[in-house]
Amino acid sequence: MNVPEPSMTTLKHIELTCPICHHCFDSQAVLSTNSFGGKRTDFHERAAGAQPLPYLIHLCSRCGYAGSERDFGDEADVSPMLKEHVWDELAPRLSEGALSGSEKYEFAAKVALWQGAEPRRVADLLLRAAWCCVDEGDVEAERYFRRQSAWMFERSLEAYDGVERDERAVLTYLVGELWRRIGDVDIAAEWFDRVSDEVLDPKAQEWLIAAANQQRNCPREWFG
Repeated sequence: MNVPEPSMTTLKHIELTCPICHHCFDSQAVLSTNSFGGKRTDFHERAAGAQPLPYLIHLCSRCGYAGSERDFGDEADVSPMLKEHVWDELAPRLSEGALSGSEKYEFAAKVALWQGAEPRRVADLLLRAAWCCVDEGDVEAERYFRRQSAWMFERSLEAYDGVERDERAVLTYLVGELWRRIGDVDIAAEWFDRVSDEVLDPKAQEWLIAAANQQRNCPREWFG
């Protein structure tokens, strides 16, 4: 029997206009992708062929403004202070050459922070920066972004209204997994121990409690 090969990540060209400097440029966006091989214990999915993450964020090559495709739309939140931050802090780094996927997410996280985005949004971008570092083989930067992401997820959980009640257990587990991967097993254990208290439906979320216990006591890489 012939087994079909997994479909590859395919890209499309799009045209964007930067809301900061009004520079028009071409970018590549994900048209379709296919997850395969399971999901890592920090929820990082793998795809066949080119990894889609770097193409989910777009960056203006003139000023360094970065975000998703919708962040380049007519409703983009652009203030004088944001423009100042972008030109002062992001634009100078463009002289370093082409940016990696992790750096694009770093830029997008900074933009989101300057726009006053919720900590959860910033944390998600920093987590994806860490995932890109895995593919880039940059261990030091990976740990840096994981730490920054963990702190932002913690802020979102502390605010309480920044996270939906049915998502708190998952994010609590994720914070623990981030600290475990950083190498601080004591802090990780504290977060893993909190998971069961955040679970709303023990039967439906039994897998999450099991994952927290596993990663605290005998960590493994894949959920499968």
